[in-house]
Amino acid sequence: MTEHEHVRVAVVGSGFGGLGAAVRLRREGVTDFVVLERAGSVGGTWRDNSYPGCACDVPSHLYSFSFAPNPDWPRTFSGQEHIRAYLEHVTDVFGLRPHLRLDSEVKRMTWDGEKLRWDIETSSGSLSADLVVSATGPLSDPKIPDIPGIDSFPGKVFHSARWDHDYDLRGKRVAMVGTGASAIQIVPAVQPEVARLTLFQRTPPWVMPRVDRAISGLERGLHRMLPFTAQARRGVLWGIRELQVQAFTKRPDELGLIERLARRNMVRAVKDPELRAKLTPDYRIGCKRILLSNAYYPALTRPNVDVVASGLDRIEGSTLVAADGSTAEADAIIFGTGFHVTDMPIADRVVGAEGRTLAEAWEGGMSALRGASAAGFPNWMTIIGPNTGLGNSSMILMIESQLNYMADFVRQLGVLGGRVALDARPDAVADWNGKVQERMKRTVWNTGGCTSWYLDAQGRNTTVWPGTTTEFRTATRRLDLGEYEVLRPGPRPGGGAERDDDAGQERLREQGQRERRPEKRQGERPGNQAKAEAGA
Repeated sequence: MTEHEHVRVAVVGSGFGGLGAAVRLRREGVTDFVVLERAGSVGGTWRDNSYPGCACDVPSHLYSFSFAPNPDWPRTFSGQEHIRAYLEHVTDVFGLRPHLRLDSEVKRMTWDGEKLRWDIETSSGSLSADLVVSATGPLSDPKIPDIPGIDSFPGKVFHSARWDHDYDLRGKRVAMVGTGASAIQIVPAVQPEVARLTLFQRTPPWVMPRVDRAISGLERGLHRMLPFTAQARRGVLWGIRELQVQAFTKRPDELGLIERLARRNMVRAVKDPELRAKLTPDYRIGCKRILLSNAYYPALTRPNVDVVASGLDRIEGSTLVAADGSTAEADAIIFGTGFHVTDMPIADRVVGAEGRTLAEAWEGGMSALRGASAAGFPNWMTIIGPNTGLGNSSMILMIESQLNYMADFVRQLGVLGGRVALDARPDAVADWNGKVQERMKRTVWNTGGCTSWYLDAQGRNTTVWPGTTTEFRTATRRLDLGEYEVLRPGPRPGGGAERDDDAGQERLREQGQRERRPEKRQGERPGNQAKAEAGA
């Protein structure tokens, strides 16, 4: 990266969101952009999470870009290594490597109101950009609880998302802290090789069977020869999940049948009534993320496994003390305790138009217009922003909807012309967020009787989308200029830019509607060819 480089767009992160944004920018004819990545390779959470047993709990054909189908997924639920390889493949097929700036962690992003640009400081140099697309993702910064005495522990300590592959667990006494999606994959993977495994369970999860199998060579060949068969498969997977949404968002009582199936799954695997009692949740299924595993419950019944139905309270040397007073000796502690979701660290590094950080602006809870734009942060967008998460389907669907919104954001900047910025109106953000939170009141995530990572410190659900993916796609199909203030260079009270009048905005919006489809740019692959190559 050269000193004082300026680009039209800076994308932060190279997971699904960042790579998807890069592909979409190229398809819109924008080639003056960079992808800033703090690590040495692409992949995001699928690069960082390499723990034993790591896999996706969304079917493979749904957990992939619609514009880059992969007919060669080896299993119905793909492992981490296959998803990471897919993202590397997407990077190559769509020619994204020249845009990558690896080992370039963003330290600070500051809005310059006079120049209408973002000044960005990274670990590899400085640059500026007209538009920032933040795609760091909510599952990127591990959260380890502040346990008294942890500094005195003489053994090994690491988070599931920072797995130490150089440390040999064989024959060790291992403590697993947490019972989330990572933990239920790690436990059966390491249980056969450790001397003793102690699971500290603050809250038991609901666990359903994982209907996973190898995808036959015949199926893969059919998907390669007849791509519409893979599209149909994806469509069925999507449709089933769309039909399930009503139970999560409007009629949680209908989840009772699913709850009974989950109980039956536990009974089949766990015969000990005392252990079953420890593993039985006391909240409505769906309130926390429903987990999928065929191996978790059987692993917990093995002689070398202890389940402590209490959270880890403190550490005294090599002795771990639970909140209920029980103790366990350990040589290693693995934290499967989630991520900074509602308090994303990137928010501390973004300084907006009023000199406030995004974290300060979000002190009362995260909120963004259509999950993308925060008031006071012009020409800054986030992928997988507030209230865009899902409880039962593929996040790739939500990401692609946000990419539609980003593409129209870029088009509108082009239509407006010259040095210009769009800043979400505070009233528009408040109106959007108010409607989302009103819909959230009757969802299982708010009424199910649990405390989950979906909720922030104030108990508000700022994470999940309370509707279908179809609804979200409709809501983000186009940018409404009426929800933004248009900033241009020039004097205004307090300095910075002046704002276009509403009538001018409406005229520009009408012009933008006529100019939505850009011409094909030289050097871009035709859509069908790119799709075929991505699936190769």
